[in-house]
Amino acid sequence: MATYLSRRVDFPMVDMANVAYYPRIYDLAHRFFEEAWEDICDVSYPTMINEMRIGFPVVEITSKFHNPLRYGDIIQAKIWISKVGTKSVTWQYEFRNQNDILLWSSTQVTVCVSMDNMESLPIPESFLPGLRNSKEE
Repeated sequence: MATYLSRRVDFPMVDMANVAYYPRIYDLAHRFFEEAWEDICDVSYPTMINEMRIGFPVVEITSKFHNPLRYGDIIQAKIWISKVGTKSVTWQYEFRNQNDILLWSSTQVTVCVSMDNMESLPIPESFLPGLRNSKEE
């Protein structure tokens, strides 16, 4: 089942054309990614990083910019998982505005790593049920 989160496009995110500057869109996606962990696996991303000492950095991204994200838009993020591997997770993102217009979509592959040495690790068994349940049907 997908995770749904929302956030407003704030003034520091836009450029002089009143559209979100593309690096800010990736920053927004990462903020949603961090929030999604609590919904999906019942663990906060800070707990994973600081206490469990594991992280899931992005190793591959493909994105499409469908329509501009504008100042004041309320972004409705839909996040789901399309693939769970032994050490990697493939995430899908769709950002829509308050009028349900598709603004941005992305596929992002993350790899489970040790925060101590950045070497890849198998995904913890405790995460697998949540990750697998987040697959879109």
